Amino acid sequence: MLRRTALAVTSGLLLAGVATVPASATAVTVPAAAREVLPANDGWGSGTTGGSAAADDHVHVVRTRDELAAALNPADTAPRIVLVAGTLRPNGDCASYADPDYSLDAFLAAYQGVTTKPAGPLEDARVRSAKNQAADVQLKVPSNTTIFGLANARLVGLNLLVSGADNVIIRNLRLEDAADCFPLWDPTDGSAGNWNSAYDLVTLTGSTHVWADHNTFSDGDNVDAAQPLYYGRPYQVHDGAFDVIRASDLVTVSYNVFQEHDKTMLIGSTNTVGADVGKLRVTIHHNKFANTGQRVPRVRFGQVDVYDNYYYATDEDTYQYSWGVGVYSAIYAENNFFLRSADIPLDTVVYHWGGTGMTEKGTLTRVGTGGITEVNLLAEYNATHDPDLATDAGWTPALRPGPLTPTAQVPAVVNARSGAGRLSLA
Repeated sequence: MLRRTALAVTSGLLLAGVATVPASATAVTVPAAAREVLPANDGWGSGTTGGSAAADDHVHVVRTRDELAAALNPADTAPRIVLVAGTLRPNGDCASYADPDYSLDAFLAAYQGVTTKPAGPLEDARVRSAKNQAADVQLKVPSNTTIFGLANARLVGLNLLVSGADNVIIRNLRLEDAADCFPLWDPTDGSAGNWNSAYDLVTLTGSTHVWADHNTFSDGDNVDAAQPLYYGRPYQVHDGAFDVIRASDLVTVSYNVFQEHDKTMLIGSTNTVGADVGKLRVTIHHNKFANTGQRVPRVRFGQVDVYDNYYYATDEDTYQYSWGVGVYSAIYAENNFFLRSADIPLDTVVYHWGGTGMTEKGTLTRVGTGGITEVNLLAEYNATHDPDLATDAGWTPALRPGPLTPTAQVPAVVNARSGAGRLSLA
C-alpha cells in the first residue's frame, strides 16, 4: 500500500550502545515512492518490500554519515525507511586513516621489483590503515530496510554493505567515489601486476531479495583517468559499482544509471563450486551504462536476465567488454541497445571468462548518429574466437512485469526515466 505520512524525524544518537533516532519538532512528508515495493513479477527480486511497512517511529531522515549509521541499527529488525537528505560523506580522510607507520612513498620504495605479494612491516601498516578506513566508510544495511534519497541526495565515499540481509530496497540515490585510500598491490595479478581496491558503492554479500532502482552510480569527480601510475600500473582506487557476491540471490536492478566507472557489476566472486550454485539470480533492466569499462555484468553461476538496457560506449580507450560469460553462468540478453564508437569492435562486447554459452536476442547497435542495425554480438564474438560459446543459456526468463520495450525505443525510454532524481518526492 502506498501512502504519505507527515511525521517528526531527526538525526540518530547513540545511547547505551543502542542506536536510536528520536523525534524532533521538524515535520517531514514521506514520499509515496519511499513506501513502494517491487512490482509483481519484476525480475528475480519479486516479492521485495524493504521497509515499506515501517511505522512512523521507524522512518528516519539522515544528513550525516553518523546519522545514517544510527538509522541502520542492526539490533532493530522492524521495517524501517531511511530518507537521505543532502550529501553524506565519511568523517575522515586518507590522511586521518593512515597508520603512523605507513606512508605510500615508503611502501613504493620497499616493494619496488618484488615479485611476490608484499609482506612485512609496511604491508602490515597498510592493512591497519585499511581497517581504519573500513570502519568509517562501510555502512552495513540490515534486513527490511528501504534507503531512499530526497532531493539531490548523495552518498560520497561510502560503501553500502548489504551483508547477510533479506528484503532491502535502495532508490533515488547518487552514489559516488567509494575510493580506497590504501589499494593492495598484487604483482601476481596478471602479467604485470595490478593494484586492487576494496570498496564498491553497493555490495551485496550473502543477501536476498534486493531491489536497486533509480540510482546513479559514478566515480564523481575522482575519475580513474586522474589516478597516477605506480610500478607502471594504474593506481586503481575504485572497485565495483554494484556487486552481487557470495550466494546473494533474488535481485532486481532497474532504471539506474552507471557512468564513467570501470569494474561495474560483478555477479559471483569465485569460480569455486559451492554456495553460489543455484543462487546469484539477478534481473537487470532499463539501466543506462555510459562509458563503463567492463563487467556489465560479469557473471559466474547465476541465471541473469539482461534486457532493455542502453549501453553507451564511446570511449574506446577505457572500454574492455560488457557481457562477461563466466563459469556456470547463464546470461539471457534481450532487446539491448548499443551506441558505440566505430573504434569499438562488435566482437569485444562478449568476453569468455570460462563459461559455456548465453542467449542473445533482439540487439540493435548504432555508431554515433549513423543508422541503427540489427546485430548478434555473440555471433560476432564466435566469428573471431575459438572455441565458440553456445547460443542457448538453457533457460527462459518468466519474471517480467509486462511486454518488453522494443529495442529501438530503449535509448529514449531509458534516458527519460532512469537514474536518481526521476521519482516523485510528493
